Amino acid sequence: MDAYEALVTRVSPKELGEPAPDDATLCKIVAAALRAPDHGRLRPWRFIAIRGEGRKRLGGVLAAALNRRDPNAGAELERERQKPLRAPLVLVAAVHITPSPKIPRVEQILAAGAAAQNILLACHALGYGAVWKTGAAAYDASVKEALGLEAADEIAGFLYIGTPAAAPKAPAPLDLAGFLKVWPDE
Repeated sequence: MDAYEALVTRVSPKELGEPAPDDATLCKIVAAALRAPDHGRLRPWRFIAIRGEGRKRLGGVLAAALNRRDPNAGAELERERQKPLRAPLVLVAAVHITPSPKIPRVEQILAAGAAAQNILLACHALGYGAVWKTGAAAYDASVKEALGLEAADEIAGFLYIGTPAAAPKAPAPLDLAGFLKVWPDE
């Protein structure tokens, strides 16, 4: 698959199963992430790979965080606990913020977002599926702490990676007129 085809055919599969990328393939995927644009070469991205039983431990962290945010969560706690089991690999895309007078926080977060997008594209190009999720847990200080992140760090997303359970539907064509404007008007 060439780069352009990967860009225009990537979609988020509804279900992901085994196999997940092995360690060597995961290294290739992360290598693609490291080529993302990065103003100031701060390399603000960090990735935490969670497999196997670690996903259950992450589910416990997510459920405990939800319980702290909403002590009346009830049945939602089990749903939160099951989220990491959506795929055989969860890759947490984090942002290590470096205070800088030249590179604002938002640019560091955008660089990590570009790295996460490269991961989704690399997964697709290598025959895997990937889904980017956030939700309240991504902004929860206790989740960041449990993952070993610093208080100033951010979670850009939880990237669920595995093999699509079914062939994804081709993305619908979009009307570029709604997204592309030529300026100044002629």
